[in-house]
Amino acid sequence: MIAAIKPAGSNTRGLLAYLYGPGRHDEHTDPHIVAGFAMLGMPDPGRDPDATLTQLARHLDEPVHLRNSEFGKKVTDHVWHCPVRTAPEDRRLSDAEWADIAQRIVEAAGIAPAGDDLACRWIAVRHADDHIHILATTVREDGRRPKLHDSGLRVGDACRQIETDYGLRQLKKGNRTAGRRPTQAEMHKAQRRGWEQTSRDWLQDRIRAAIPHASNAEELLAYLEADGIAVKPRRGPSGDLLGYAVGRPGDLNKDGEQIFHPGGKIAPDLTIPKLRARLETTAPEEHPTARRDQPATPWHQAIDALDTLHTGMADDTHAQAHITALVDLIEATAQKAPAHFHAELRAASQAFARAQRSQIRAENQAAHTLRKAARDLAHTATGPDGSALATLLATLVWATILAARWHEAKNNAHQTEAVRQTLHHLQAAADRALTPVVGSLATRQPNDQTRRTLAHDVRAAVPDHADRILTDPAWPALATVLAEAEAGGHKPHQLLKEAAAQRELTTARQPARVLITRIQHTSRNPAPNLRAEAARRPSTMAPAPSGHQARYPQPTTTPTMPTDQRHRRR
Repeated sequence: MIAAIKPAGSNTRGLLAYLYGPGRHDEHTDPHIVAGFAMLGMPDPGRDPDATLTQLARHLDEPVHLRNSEFGKKVTDHVWHCPVRTAPEDRRLSDAEWADIAQRIVEAAGIAPAGDDLACRWIAVRHADDHIHILATTVREDGRRPKLHDSGLRVGDACRQIETDYGLRQLKKGNRTAGRRPTQAEMHKAQRRGWEQTSRDWLQDRIRAAIPHASNAEELLAYLEADGIAVKPRRGPSGDLLGYAVGRPGDLNKDGEQIFHPGGKIAPDLTIPKLRARLETTAPEEHPTARRDQPATPWHQAIDALDTLHTGMADDTHAQAHITALVDLIEATAQKAPAHFHAELRAASQAFARAQRSQIRAENQAAHTLRKAARDLAHTATGPDGSALATLLATLVWATILAARWHEAKNNAHQTEAVRQTLHHLQAAADRALTPVVGSLATRQPNDQTRRTLAHDVRAAVPDHADRILTDPAWPALATVLAEAEAGGHKPHQLLKEAAAQRELTTARQPARVLITRIQHTSRNPAPNLRAEAARRPSTMAPAPSGHQARYPQPTTTPTMPTDQRHRRR
């Protein structure tokens, strides 16, 4: 059940004309009052042929007129309007049931608290099987205004309880992070123009697509303008950017002027302050002992950035920042992946845009690496090879699972559902990307003896999942990956342990396929040289005094060989 409180109005008679009229498409049937503040003596134009809309409007507006005459300051925002609708699959409710529902909603909103004889005047009009409209005039009988702060949250809670009591479809509780729904006027305009999306939805998609390409708010607006979107920045006297509004090309008002929508009205996270906090972060200082690997493509850099995601999920502000940055990386991947992946990845990006908003303020600095990876990927001119794309998509699946677990722990029901939708699309894309990779690997699987040896490594490294891995249809392909990694100097046992630690396998549908992507990414570089690693680290020992021998032997830079070989050479 959805109860959508509309912005306050000033024309009671005008709203009644719509409620009792034929509707915009002749969809209204049998309009009549099912409940109200005091049924005695209240005219109902739907049931009484002598009653008029003007009489009903005067009856509802009487406290408003009294207040205006006594206080002198005219009330102009007194019309409260709340349509209440059941789901298409719900049963048809009776007038008596709708009357009870309307009473519970006006009580929850603060329009007519239980037992308050001086509450606002209100009615509930039914003109269809699946919904009612509640209209109230927000001046009480004693001349005071009702307390309607946070009425939307209270009405939402009441609807969740009504769904339980009446056996209706159960919707998820909100947490005040959703964007504004399209208005009927916006939807009708899109329908008339033949647009698939309303202007605000269209603009939201364009802004989110531009975010990975920009490093600050000014760049973002320049990118949008270059993309043909009308941009109207709002600046202070110093020239600083304070806000912005954007317009869809061809979306004009009746005077032929461009219609603009402020960023914050498009989505809550697209205001200038929030965009600036999200985009304009500085790089964290690199630890002096950080390992400097070989240069990697943006595709592999994105995978490396995602590998650190799980370490930041313990702190809520860091987790929120990583999830916010993750939507940029999904969007960048959707833009740069081959064309036959676009539909699934665009759907994943749109779904995850809802999942990245919560009540927790993000510490955006924590997600700098992930955001930089998204930006580098958006700017790359090089497409991915098959295994890099498959690995990135598989890693995005795992990162999204982590995001789902975090939202579930925070009881963010709508975000959790959005993440599940994202997972559906990402998993489909990952399966499509990995299928040819697995097929190619399986054609060059190692011989029986090597596979038996590698199977022993699997049982030793990941004993809890060994049976599932070895019976997975992708096991021959995994054996190929392990054999080729061993030929490159890696230890299969160690690679398996590291891969299993990076991505738990309990929830993996096909654990061998998961391990293939992880091990291919890890083993793409040569096996680590322990002596080179030691030489890279700064010494923690003080230099020996002049004329004295050092207490510990210093590392030599000359290559060494095993001890038994050195003795034989002598």
